[in-house]
Amino acid sequence: MTDPIGRRLQRLGEQVQCRVSLPGDDGYAAATAIWAKPAGRMPNAVVHCLKAEHVRWAIRTARDRDLPISVRGGGHDWACRSLCNGIVLDLSAMNGVIADPHEQVAQISGGALIADVLNVTEPHGLVAVTGSVGSVGMAGITLGGGYGPLIGRFGLTLDNLVGAEVVLADGRVVATDDHNEADLFWALRGGGGNFGVVTIMRHRLHEMFAVCSGMLIYPFVEARTVLRGCAELADLMPDEFSVQVGIVGGPDGMPAVMVVPTWCGAPAEGEARVAPFLKLGTLLAGTVSAMPYRALLTAFDPYIVNGRRTFMETCWLPELGSTAIDIFIHAMEAAVSPGCAIFTHEFKGAASRVPEEATAFGLRRDHLLVEILAACDGRADKSEEEHHWQWARATRHAFDALALPGAYPNLLAAGEESDRVMQSYGRNARRLIRAKRHYDPDNIFQSAIPLPVSRALADIA
Repeated sequence: MTDPIGRRLQRLGEQVQCRVSLPGDDGYAAATAIWAKPAGRMPNAVVHCLKAEHVRWAIRTARDRDLPISVRGGGHDWACRSLCNGIVLDLSAMNGVIADPHEQVAQISGGALIADVLNVTEPHGLVAVTGSVGSVGMAGITLGGGYGPLIGRFGLTLDNLVGAEVVLADGRVVATDDHNEADLFWALRGGGGNFGVVTIMRHRLHEMFAVCSGMLIYPFVEARTVLRGCAELADLMPDEFSVQVGIVGGPDGMPAVMVVPTWCGAPAEGEARVAPFLKLGTLLAGTVSAMPYRALLTAFDPYIVNGRRTFMETCWLPELGSTAIDIFIHAMEAAVSPGCAIFTHEFKGAASRVPEEATAFGLRRDHLLVEILAACDGRADKSEEEHHWQWARATRHAFDALALPGAYPNLLAAGEESDRVMQSYGRNARRLIRAKRHYDPDNIFQSAIPLPVSRALADIA
């Protein structure tokens, strides 16, 4: 897009009272700053949407000029899908949250972060089901899935979505739920932003005043003992318990084992349920206590560093067994920098009891999500970036013999092997393709998480 056309876009934005940031503008750097350092061409324009009408106008403008579209909510995506080399629809100012304590439902605007939601719900003694980090966008994690500490009791984040307002590729604004545009509502819950722009969501809320949790740090030399003990304890726990484990690089170059047990059931049981996790090995740091759910989601804040070049791989495992633990340890022994880490997220309980066909999310059995992260300084050269990417890829392949088919689409990159993406959605893949053809036949929303690719879908690309 040439500069005169860009300025024309800015003037059109003024007519509809919508700010537009262009390269060279004072606010452009801030408008394109996201968690991971972008790679490749930067956006031609960022449209700062304040309402659904702005989203409609931006989509129409991009289509008229045959430019790609992406949507920025929280901007917390390793693959930088919130930016494209066309027009970015920035929803970050659309961050309002309204909680209805009587109906136990929250109306959440498309740009709200998880922290924005909990700031409003927790004073009422209510929580929304979320992921593990408060700075993540609520819409993005909802549309992709949403593993988090409450998964065993309340399911995935997407299992708690009860309705949405969506701007479609043709400019229509539709309300969708189980009874209205039901195919769209089904597809949104696991198919990501491939069908339109979600400007408003309605989420089911749950009564909860506190959880019992904490981040516990153990030495890497005890990793095998700690992880085995953690897995054995977790197997005995009810739905109200979840645990996240990780091996992360420390600033001194030595990895450490991280264990985050969380009890979200009856408060009186919390301390007894979580206490055994304090005795898995030589505790270097951390404790457990009752805390607001919102406070738990700040535990990972020290590890959320913006502007780093980031690579991620992922797989699903049936369990954290001895062989998987050995792979974790060997991978971190070979880590190329302190920016390398491996995390797990549990899938159990309420999430596993949802029928596979009820939503687009493909895997409805107990399992572990493995998240393999490799981040390097934003000033790293191509060689260093390549080493990080190779480590992440090699680590994922080390799990191949153990892994379940497919992987969590929300962590997959564009261009991922088509067979693997197809497997991720299981028997839901064909219905997703049909929904894509119906709601976005021109493939306007192609910067979202990968969909299953078949010849039928390739024909519309």
